[in-house]
Amino acid sequence: MKKALSILGIAGSLRRDSLNRRLVDAAAALAPDDVTIARYDALGAVPMFDEDVEAAGEPAGVRALRDAVAGLLIATPEYNQSFPAVLKNAIDWLSRGDEMLAGKPVALVGATAGRWGTRLAQAGLRQVFAATESLVMPSPMLFLAGGEALFDAQGRLRGDEHARLAHFVAAFAAWTRRYQPIVLPLPPKSVGASA
Repeated sequence: MKKALSILGIAGSLRRDSLNRRLVDAAAALAPDDVTIARYDALGAVPMFDEDVEAAGEPAGVRALRDAVAGLLIATPEYNQSFPAVLKNAIDWLSRGDEMLAGKPVALVGATAGRWGTRLAQAGLRQVFAATESLVMPSPMLFLAGGEALFDAQGRLRGDEHARLAHFVAAFAAWTRRYQPIVLPLPPKSVGASA
C-alpha cells in the first residue's frame, strides 16, 4: 500500500478569487485518493524578508508557512514577464536557516488571462529553485492561458485542460514519491587538509 502524500499548494496571488487559487483547488480535486493537496492561504501574513526582522526572531507568518511545507505545488500568475514578489518573498524566507527547500519536490503550474500562459514566470521560478536545491519536476509542464474562460461554474477546468491537469497532478505525485523523503547531506569538513 502506498504511503499517503501531503502536498502544499501555494497560489502566487493574494487575490481571493485568483485564477491560480482556483487552479490549486482544481488540482486538489483531481489528486489521487492517497494524495492530499492543501491550499495555503496565508502568504499575505509573511512579512517582506528583512535580516533585521529575522534576527529579532522568526515572525509568526513565516513559522506557519514553514510548518505547512511538504511537497510544493506552486500555481503562479505571470506579472510583467515574471512571477509575483509575494512568491519570491516566501521562497526567500523558506531558504533561510535550515534550508528546508533543499531536496524538496516542487511542481510549477500557472494560469493567466494573458495569451502566452505563464512560461516566463515558471522559467524564473525554476532558476530560483535551482539556487535553493529544490527538485523541480521537469515535465510535464502546464501553462494555461485564457483567464476566466478556463473554468466552469463548479471550478473545474474546461475540456482538454481538465485532463492535462489530472495528468500533471498524477505525475507530480509520482515525482514526490520518487524523491521524498530525501536528505541531502552536507559535505564533510576536512580536518587538517593541506592545499
